[in-house]
This record gives sequence, structure tokens and C-alpha cells, in this order.
Amino acid sequence: MSNVRREVHQHVESHPGVHFNELARNLDIATGQAQYHIDRLLDSGELDAEHLRGRTHYFPDGYDPVERRTLALLRRETVREIIVYALEHDEPAAGELADELDVARSTISWHVSTLVDADVAEKCYDGQGRTHVRLTRPEETRELLGKVRPSLPDKLVDRFTRLVDASFYG
Repeated sequence: MSNVRREVHQHVESHPGVHFNELARNLDIATGQAQYHIDRLLDSGELDAEHLRGRTHYFPDGYDPVERRTLALLRRETVREIIVYALEHDEPAAGELADELDVARSTISWHVSTLVDADVAEKCYDGQGRTHVRLTRPEETRELLGKVRPSLPDKLVDRFTRLVDASFYG
């Protein structure tokens, strides 16, 4: 295995769920070079990939599909905050999430739909028809939470979205 490929593999092992651009940026390698080595690692079965809402995330072998999707989503700041809040508050209402996280309800709705589509959470409803969020695997999600942190570019994208939301919905 080449040194670059070894570095790519080691980076993915230490940063499960890293997406392509972050990996290339962190290793300071050209995108073509990153793609070449990722493709070889995927072909050999040493890495797995998960495509989620416009990004491809990479994982060392051994994570099941729900764990991969959970880790990928935990790299996104707003989704991470929703998950953390849902871990701390049993079945929070969507409106409560919007208020507590200071995010537009439409943004919460979009992220909750992402969580539902990924089988990380499910929607449930109270007697008044309000939407609540229930994590499907809360204990496993809590364990995975410590494995990832959103990157600075991910945080900036989320914060820009919040800024736009505030100007339209604030």
C-alpha cells in the first residue's frame, strides 16, 4: 500500500464519516489523488461509503448502515444539535427544537426528515397533532456522538443557513 493510501485509510479510521472534501483538505492532497486512493480502498473492501444528502462519507470496515448514517449526520452541526437535544429531552416537539436551537421550523423539518430518511429517528405525534422526534437507537447514538465533531466548513455552512433563516423567518 502506498504512503498516501495508508494516510487516507488512517484518516478515515480516525475520522469515521469524513466526507470527501474534508478528507482531501485535511490531508492536503489533490482531489484526483484523493479519489484514486479512495476508489482503490473501496474496491479492496477496506473502506465503506455512505451517500447522504449530497455528500459521500467514508468509513473503515465494520460499521453497519445505520451507524454509518448516524456518524455522517453527526458531522453536521445543526443535525448534531437536534440529536443531542433529543438525547437530553425525551421526544422533543419540532417547535421546541426550533425555539431551543434558534433555528427556523422549516430548517428543523428538513433536518428531521433527513434523520427519519436515514432511520436515525422517527416522527411521532402527540394528542394535539404536534410532531415529536424519537431517536431509533438512542444508546448507540449516544456512543457514536463522541466519535465525531463537525468540521469548521460544516459549521460555517450550518451557520450561514441559520443566518439566512433568521433574515427570512426571524
